[in-house]
This record gives sequence, C-alpha cells and structure tokens, in this order.
Amino acid sequence: MRTIHDYQHHQGWDNSFEPVITIARGETLEFHTIDASGAQLSPSSTVADVATLDFGKINPVNGPISIEGAEPGDSVKVTLLSFDMAGWGWTANIPGFGLLADQFLEPALHLWKFDATTLAPSMYGPGGRVPLKPFCGTIGLAPAAEGLQSIVPPRRCGGNMDIRDLSTGTELYLPVEVKGALFSVGDVHAAQGDGEVCGTAIEAPAVIAARFDLIKGENLAYPRFTTSGPVSSHFDSKGYEVTTGIGPNLMEGARGAVSGMIDLLGKRYQMSAVDAYMLCSVCADLRISEIVDQPNWVVSLYFPRVVLE
Repeated sequence: MRTIHDYQHHQGWDNSFEPVITIARGETLEFHTIDASGAQLSPSSTVADVATLDFGKINPVNGPISIEGAEPGDSVKVTLLSFDMAGWGWTANIPGFGLLADQFLEPALHLWKFDATTLAPSMYGPGGRVPLKPFCGTIGLAPAAEGLQSIVPPRRCGGNMDIRDLSTGTELYLPVEVKGALFSVGDVHAAQGDGEVCGTAIEAPAVIAARFDLIKGENLAYPRFTTSGPVSSHFDSKGYEVTTGIGPNLMEGARGAVSGMIDLLGKRYQMSAVDAYMLCSVCADLRISEIVDQPNWVVSLYFPRVVLE
C-alpha cells in the first residue's frame, strides 16, 4: 500500500495541480490527513487560537491523485476501508460561520480526547458522552472550472460535502470532470450530526485507507454512495428529543429547529447556549420532515438521548 503523507496536501481545488502520484484501477492508498485547521489547533490550544486562525490554511486535503484512464463522463468509485484516529479532536464556534452565526458572535472551543483504538464515546465537558463514527468531511475530484476554487462549498464532483455516512465500508461514486480525475481527501471528523450546524464537527487528524476503481461512461449528475450497513445505530438506543421549525423557508425552519434544541438543552441540563450549539453540531441530525404541504415546510432536529442519559 502506497502512502500519501501529511505534507502532500493542498488548499482549494485547481485542476492544474500536479498529481502527487498516478495509480491504476483497483489500487489501495493510505492518506495521512491533517485536521481541518491545517494543524493550527492542537490538544493544548485555547479559545484565543480560534480567533487568530489563518483561513488560508483551512481544510487541507491530501493529493491530488491521478487515476489511469479516467476521463470526463467516467466515475471514480472510492471504497473507504478504514480510519485510524489520532485520539484527539476539536469543535469550535468560529465567528461568522455556522447556521446561527448571527446569534453566536464570540469564538468558543471544545477539545476532545478519546481512545483511538476502541473509539469509545467521548466526554463533552458540560456533560454527556458522544458516540464516535469517523468519516471524511471533504472528499472529491478536481472540478473542470479553471483556476483556484474555494475548498469550502461542495461541488458536483464532491468536495466539502460533510456527509457523516462516508465512513468505513462506504462505497462513494464521484463524477469525473477532468482527465485523471485528480482525487483529494481530508477534513476527517470523529463524529458529526447531519447538518454540522455550528460549522465544525469533531475535527481530527487521521489515517485513511481507500481503494479506487473506475466506471467508464457512467455520466453521473452528482455523487452517490452505498453504505455497508445501518448508519445511526450508534445513536438510536435511547431514542431522541426532537424540536421543529415550521414555515415557508427551509433555512429559517432549520434555524428554528436548532434554536429550539439549544433552549431545551439549556433549560434541562443547565448548559450554556454555545456549548449546546456545538454539541448539536457533533451529534444532532437535521431532517426535512415535510416538503409537500405548501406553503409551509417542516424541519426537525433529532438529538440522541443516549448522549446525555
């Protein structure tokens, strides 16, 4: 198995980047990824370090990897084989970022420590234990658009999708837009709720093993994936507390559902609002519950009771 080392990374997408290696179909690689801060945060960081983050270093991804024979219209199949975690991570409220950025204006930071071998639930300082499920936050291929493209938004060929089910055993199919595909990966999360509402999950360095295959002429419109089994059993054992937002705007509905859960956690567990906000980001799931009964739609936030009971 060949290794892509932590120094073999880049910021942003650019189809003019030279590949670090070229691989054949069926080959397996190991990626030594950096955390989403670009190693600006560490187990000894303080909240002051959040305020001084250099955003030019955010979300580094390892690669790019060229795949022999890949052409526009093909798909790259990536089978995620394993995640070897470093045993620590961070969650932050970064001013100006997140679903409720207008309400949470000050930086906040929570540092996590966990058993990298067993991945036992990790303690959250204000209370609770969060079950872990490592996955790739950012994984994708270079876009056809010329020049340097921001790493922040997801794109048709993948990128910063933050889909928590891109975990061990998942098979991900990515549409190719440029010759060689130019695959990159990084931004590993030890845990995240659907929606990543505060803008960060449990951001962590990791070693990823993945196998690559090529499907000729599939002409995918967008990425698709197949999971290897249940996707939420690590959260389901004690049920959920659920808050909703209802109205004609899905974004405002999502904001209402999250705000409702922050209020509930604060009243029930005497948790500060920012701590509740960050905890929702790493373990609570936003769902569209109804999108047909116009003019109002329903967005729900599912918070797993196992975290706090």
